[in-house]
Amino acid sequence: MAFDFTGKTAIVTGGTQGIGLEIAKGIVAGGGHVALIARNAAKGEAAVAELGEGNKFYQLDVADAPKARETVEQIFTDLPQTNILINCAGVISTKKFDEIDDAEWRRTIDINLNGTFTMMNAVYPHFKAAHAGTIVNVSSVAGKIGGGLLGTAAYASSKAGVNGLTKAVAKEGGKFGIRCNAVCPSLTLTDMTSILSDENSQRIINGIPLGRAAQASEPAQMVLFFASDLASFVNGEIGDCDGGIVLDG
Repeated sequence: MAFDFTGKTAIVTGGTQGIGLEIAKGIVAGGGHVALIARNAAKGEAAVAELGEGNKFYQLDVADAPKARETVEQIFTDLPQTNILINCAGVISTKKFDEIDDAEWRRTIDINLNGTFTMMNAVYPHFKAAHAGTIVNVSSVAGKIGGGLLGTAAYASSKAGVNGLTKAVAKEGGKFGIRCNAVCPSLTLTDMTSILSDENSQRIINGIPLGRAAQASEPAQMVLFFASDLASFVNGEIGDCDGGIVLDG
């Protein structure tokens, strides 16, 4: 189904593939526009061309905090009607705890958690001044169940941090008309999760009561709901789109 985004513009990080691209397509299908953010320029330009006129691409690694803040200011100059932020950029870490070195830890936290914080912190003054704004973070059930098969300690820690950050901003931002929610998928068929071995993927699927992985469009639909006016009284929710895997978590 198409949610109504008429007159709205959303920043979507990680918006050139997987869940992020499905989110971007849903916003455009609902009459809105998107400012796509990703590291790969070729993918970004291709995605914007597919989405059509009125949508823009900004090349950025969200782990680069100064550049992220600069990019957000440019977006609000180019697209002052921007009123939604969707944080979908992320990396997965599959190393076991005793294999994680400082570089792996920092890379995972810098992109998944610090990048999410920086983007939220950069848009916050604009949303606060407008007394309106919606933030949706794409987290993971790994942040609730401690990783296990769904990523390991670094990944789970980064996503647990995103969940806590989501609730904190929902509490502080609510009085300024800012809603903040998160969606926690389990195994979803994307380029990012393709690095998992077939054996590991099957073990995850065996723990999902619905007996399959998600298509990227499925968690995207939950994000679109949270971002839409249909969720106008939903704030601080950490919603699972996981086929029921957390029931045994």
